[in-house]
Amino acid sequence: MIDIVKRIRRHLADPASQHRQIAVGFLWVSAFVFLGKIAGAAKEMAIAWRYGVSAKVDAYVFVFNLVNWPVAVWLSVLTIVLVPLAVRLRHDTPEELPRFRAELLGLTLLIGAALGLLAWWGLPLLLQAGWLGLSSAALAEALGMAGGLAMLVPLGVLISLFSVWLLAAGRHRNTLFEAIPAATLLVALLLPSAWVPEPLLWGTVTGFALHAAALALPLQTQGGLPLPRLAWQSPAWHVFWGGVGVMGAGQFLVSLTDIVDQFFAATLGHGALATLSYATRVLSLVLGMGAVAIGRATLPVFSRMDAEDRPDIGTMAFRWARWMYATGFVTLLVGWMMTPLGIEWLFQRGAFTERDTHEVAAVLRLMLLQVPFYFGNLVLIGLLAARKHYALIALSGMLGLVWKLLFAFMLVPSYRLNGLVLSTVLMYVFSTAVLFFLILKTKDRIRHAVHDR
Repeated sequence: MIDIVKRIRRHLADPASQHRQIAVGFLWVSAFVFLGKIAGAAKEMAIAWRYGVSAKVDAYVFVFNLVNWPVAVWLSVLTIVLVPLAVRLRHDTPEELPRFRAELLGLTLLIGAALGLLAWWGLPLLLQAGWLGLSSAALAEALGMAGGLAMLVPLGVLISLFSVWLLAAGRHRNTLFEAIPAATLLVALLLPSAWVPEPLLWGTVTGFALHAAALALPLQTQGGLPLPRLAWQSPAWHVFWGGVGVMGAGQFLVSLTDIVDQFFAATLGHGALATLSYATRVLSLVLGMGAVAIGRATLPVFSRMDAEDRPDIGTMAFRWARWMYATGFVTLLVGWMMTPLGIEWLFQRGAFTERDTHEVAAVLRLMLLQVPFYFGNLVLIGLLAARKHYALIALSGMLGLVWKLLFAFMLVPSYRLNGLVLSTVLMYVFSTAVLFFLILKTKDRIRHAVHDR
């Protein structure tokens, strides 16, 4: 124990220590995530107070998750591909970085505009198809929100790029700015009804617009926001497209798990989507405090170690993964004990009843079983991303989706919403085994590649 304490002190005292850089980044990101999740929890409290478990909340959750789906895929792909690429460019050919950023901004604006128009035109058609399982009241609410919430797509695509640019530069304020949409929606919900028509809709849209502006300001101030170029001549595109093609397919499949949950929950009757949403929001607080923090703290460090051809990158990644698995199990135990009281304190007021508290708490407890695996897996994925093993990341995601669907079809008919949640837990358990297998299979190849350079 004394040796461990001495080793920790030595790393913390050394500014060049990779462990110190990860630990400092973890603490900053954790603090920012904590502030953001407080805003998110307050927003959820306001939604529960104003609308309870209702058709309006079902509709809002369903449409929001649909329009956020391509944004989430884009953010995941950019984070995994662009952070290592930007670090490598800054290390090897820094003069090439400004042109690549300008061309990437141009591409992002085109993608955002195209996806936004597709969402504005396609969402009403999808909702009116009649096979989504929404109640008539929820369907009517969803149709009223679809056009406005479609604006989140181009805003979200741009926000994703700005956030990853800040992350690749080693700045973590993008995590702090993630509180802006929740805080804006909270204000809209608390204002008198006559002041803001449809506060769920326009509070959300306004929050996304303010988030984009807040990210653009520091980039512009520091000279990191170029004028967009509608050309793709940078040599970096070859590496970018190679990673995006594989990761895009992989993240598309991974992100389908959330859509699968939406479609299954929509068929389980009134309030199921809202119950799942409230539990998911609380779970995101738990995951954000650990998983988002460690993922954003480790990936830039692993990418720099790869750019410097450091042979100890695998050893460091496995050490941090073990720590995060252990942290996840402690979080699971504490969260399990605190869940009923936490849900009651957060939501039980206004239209949110005691019965709603029991239902959401039961679902959340099952969700917490995924936490240890989610925490550790992000470190292993960060190692694969830094080493540019994008195909392995995509493969693990594809296999996870297959297991998710298999268990969902097996468990939902008998256990309903609980079965749906358990299918996600089993997916993460399976993904952990797959990631360890893939990394161990590539361990010798990684070591030989480092020695051959």
